[in-house]
Amino acid sequence: MEKKIWANSGDSHFLEPEGLFQEIMPPALAERMPRSVKEDGWETVHIDGEQLRRPLPRPIKDGEFAGETILTLSHRPPGAGDVEQRVKDLDQEGIWGELTFPSLGMWANFIKDPVLIREGCRALNDWAMSQIQQKAPTRLIATATLPLLDVQDTVAEVHRVAADGYKAVFIPTVPPPRRPTWNSDEWDPVWQAVEDTGLVLSIHIGTDGETVMFRGPGGAVLNYIDTTFGGQRATAQLIAGGALDRHPDLKVLVSEGGAAWAPFLGDRMNEGYRQHSMFVRPTLSMPPKEFIYRQVYVSFQHDVTAVQTVLGMGYRNVMFGSDYPHLEGTYGHTQKTLHELFDDVDPAVRHRVTVRAFLDRFPHIGEPPGNA
Repeated sequence: MEKKIWANSGDSHFLEPEGLFQEIMPPALAERMPRSVKEDGWETVHIDGEQLRRPLPRPIKDGEFAGETILTLSHRPPGAGDVEQRVKDLDQEGIWGELTFPSLGMWANFIKDPVLIREGCRALNDWAMSQIQQKAPTRLIATATLPLLDVQDTVAEVHRVAADGYKAVFIPTVPPPRRPTWNSDEWDPVWQAVEDTGLVLSIHIGTDGETVMFRGPGGAVLNYIDTTFGGQRATAQLIAGGALDRHPDLKVLVSEGGAAWAPFLGDRMNEGYRQHSMFVRPTLSMPPKEFIYRQVYVSFQHDVTAVQTVLGMGYRNVMFGSDYPHLEGTYGHTQKTLHELFDDVDPAVRHRVTVRAFLDRFPHIGEPPGNA
C-alpha cells in the first residue's frame, strides 16, 4: 500500500441543516432567508420572496466514467453536514486542516434588505463558529459571511467575528447588485478592517450571481469553466484599484479556481500597466504581478498545471483543496489524486503545496501528524 500523503485543504463546504434560519433567527426574518428545496430533479432556492431554480445532477453509477467513483448530490459524503463524521472522512482521505465555506451563506448576495443581511450574517456566523469551528478547532476553519449592503455593517462584522475567533472572512467574486465593484475606494474601510484583524480575505469562485451563462452543445463544460473567471476578475480589481498596495498585509485566497492563471494574470496586468501607462490610475508602488506573488493565494483540486506553476513559474502561494463534499471535489479518490500529482515531485515542493502554503495563513492548524 502506498504511503498516505497528508494535505491541508484550502477549499471545502459545510451543508447547513434544513430549516437552520428558523432555528437561529426570529420567524419574521427567518422566513426571508435562503432555503433550498430539492424535488423532481430540481433545486429551488427561496430568498426573500424570490426563487432561483436549477437542475440537479442526474444520478451517476459508480464506475461510469473511467472506473472512477463519481459522487452526486444524491450520494453525499457522510460528513457533509456532520462534524464528527466529517473528521472521520478527512482522516480517511488524508486531509488534516480544512477551510470551510458556507452553502446557504453563498446565496447572501441575492438579499436586498440591509437589515436582513446584517442580522442573517450575524446569526449564520455565530452558528458556524459554535457548530463547526469550535467542534473541531484543530481541523476545521469556518469562513464568516459578510453583509455587503452597508460598509459600516461590513466593517462591524469583520471586527466582531475576529474577536469571536474567526480566521477568515468570505466575500463573493462580485459585490451585490448596485454596489460598486471591488476596485472602488468605497470598500477601503473593509480592507483596512480585514488587514487590521489579520483575517484572510477568502473569495470563492462561482459566486458571480448568474449560474447559467451558456445553453446548447457544450453548455455544461462552458458553464463550469465560466465560474473560474470571477476569482480572476476580483483579484485584478483589488490590485488595479490599489487595495493591495494600500494594504500590504491584506492576504487574499481565491478558492477552487486553479493556480496557473495567477502568473498569467500578473503578466497581462503588467503589460497593460506598462503599455497603457498614460491611462493608468492609480499609480502603483510596484508592477501588478508582484502583488499576486506577495499577497494572493489560490487553491485547486485536480489541475496538473498547478504543480507546474510552482515548479516553472516560481509562484509559491498554491495550496491543494479537496472541495469536499462537492461533485467536482476529490472525496473517494483524494489519495489517488495526490499520488498522481506528487509522486514524482520534489518533496519540498510537495510539502509546500499540500501543507505549507496553507500554514502560511493558518499556522494554528500545524503539521499533519502523518508528516511528523
